[in-house]
Amino acid sequence: MSATNTERLWNRSFILCLFNNLFLFTYYFALLTILPVYIMKDLGGTIKEAGLALTLFLVSSIAVRPFSGLIVEKLGKKVAFRGSELLFMLFAFSYLFADSMWILLVIRFIHGIWFSVLTTVTVPIANDFIPEQRKGEGMGYFVMSTNLAVVFGPLIALTVLQFTGFIQLFAILTAVICLGFIFCLIIPVHENKAELINKVEKVRLSFHDIIEMRAVPIGFVALLTAFAYSSIMSFITAYSEAKDLLAYTSLFFIVFAISMIVVRPWVGKIYDRKGASAIIYPSFIFFALGLVVVSFVSNQWMLWLSAIFIGIGYGSLFPCFQTVAIQSAPKQRMGHAISTFFTLFDFGMAIGSVILGLIIAYYGYQLTYLFCAVMTVITLFVYKYTVAPSLKRLK
Repeated sequence: MSATNTERLWNRSFILCLFNNLFLFTYYFALLTILPVYIMKDLGGTIKEAGLALTLFLVSSIAVRPFSGLIVEKLGKKVAFRGSELLFMLFAFSYLFADSMWILLVIRFIHGIWFSVLTTVTVPIANDFIPEQRKGEGMGYFVMSTNLAVVFGPLIALTVLQFTGFIQLFAILTAVICLGFIFCLIIPVHENKAELINKVEKVRLSFHDIIEMRAVPIGFVALLTAFAYSSIMSFITAYSEAKDLLAYTSLFFIVFAISMIVVRPWVGKIYDRKGASAIIYPSFIFFALGLVVVSFVSNQWMLWLSAIFIGIGYGSLFPCFQTVAIQSAPKQRMGHAISTFFTLFDFGMAIGSVILGLIIAYYGYQLTYLFCAVMTVITLFVYKYTVAPSLKRLK
């Protein structure tokens, strides 16, 4: 009997997927946090070189992302999953020997390739173990494991650095991804017959092999949302420092995570009972309110209040978007739908960091966050007129 037929959401395989994803992104966000400091302190690099190391990872990831669905289709989920995680783990060891800036840049570029394939294939695998009638709830918990890593990763990295050096920290983070790989090996991955047929049928590459058009509308909405959210991921620390609130920033992400966890059980159940729009519309409003509060931050209480709104808003939007993307395409095209969705989402985060950085330089943080709040409300209407009607027809 296939794991997809089980009525229990919290089955063994789904829990293994959650832990695999949690360890993967804990490693990713920990490295993201400390790598610029390592480059400037131990390698003698500049802030521009630190930015280049982070950007190269994103560039290779985005470049490969459109082809990730095709790679998963051709290799099969099991080979793509275990192969990409094995290579991702092996390159984690290479940071222990990166004693020059150029070696580190090469490692970052190649590491991003395996990250792209791995994060594409983990979603359909986890989806296989979620009961059909609980997709919204299940994918919500899966995405929550990623959002928890946003807190755990930086917390582990910054805490360890207080007691030891960077090489020791890289060794600990490598152990974290090795633990994730153990979960990867014991997850029972099932191949669909249609997927196996598709692997041998096609030879010529076409646009259809790269992009799943049915996932483009929700992907575009995710792009706009990611653009606005990049103002938090990229600049909240610098903004907090400018407001003399840097000491309270780590708690911002903890409050964010707690807010997301508290509403998660209701969000998933409402999605499954009343549809995506019942969650997405109010979540856009919460996210916009959070950005408005951020723009007027003057003390730690306002900073933490904004984290509550953003945690409820953005923390609910992303899993809903991802579930809509999955449900927009047939099962054998799920990998393409996810790769299309993440290509657009990653692009939104990338261009958001660049463009919003320029806006901050010219107009300051407050106007930038207000701009993102207005953009979030506009994105709500984009969703209403481009995605919501198609969801109603599917009912």
